[in-house]
Amino acid sequence: METAQAGHPAPPGTLTAFARFVLCGGGVGLAAGVAVAALASWMPWMLANALVTTVSTLLATELHARFTFGVGGHATWPQHVQSAGSAAAAYAVTCAAMLALDRLTAAPGALLEQAVYLSASGAAGVARFAVLRLVVFARRQARSAAGGRAAVPCSPVARSRTSAVPAPAGTAPVGTAPVGPAALCRIA
Repeated sequence: METAQAGHPAPPGTLTAFARFVLCGGGVGLAAGVAVAALASWMPWMLANALVTTVSTLLATELHARFTFGVGGHATWPQHVQSAGSAAAAYAVTCAAMLALDRLTAAPGALLEQAVYLSASGAAGVARFAVLRLVVFARRQARSAAGGRAAVPCSPVARSRTSAVPAPAGTAPVGTAPVGPAALCRIA
């Protein structure tokens, strides 16, 4: 396995990450489909879907942090919250699909319900992959690629010290060697 810096695994490419996402997310999604069907026989479908979505989102976020996107370690609470936001959108999509099925079909069978639920979950899953890869786990991937450092946006003061504009009054003069904003804006 390639390494980005001393012993840190490089984040997987898009196709590898998507294959892992399908494996982890698809496995959790299939289990969720079975769990929703089983729970819906004991409670309202919407409540069963909410419970299963919550548990499966926590599980899938951990799997994605550790395996899919190669960030290593546990998912952080902010990542869980961001992932939950994308799961809330997925919940809305699956609920809308099931409500549409209910409106269009008087008594849908379990097979049709599963087909609609899993189709809606699959569509929502593709959107979630994009959100997780580009937003939720992007900062940690950037940190991995930079050897444990993440580039952060520069403050106006840091930018002004690297441009032809003089430094603000009361600040120390900058040496004569040019220093780029990326060098000034890294955090440990």
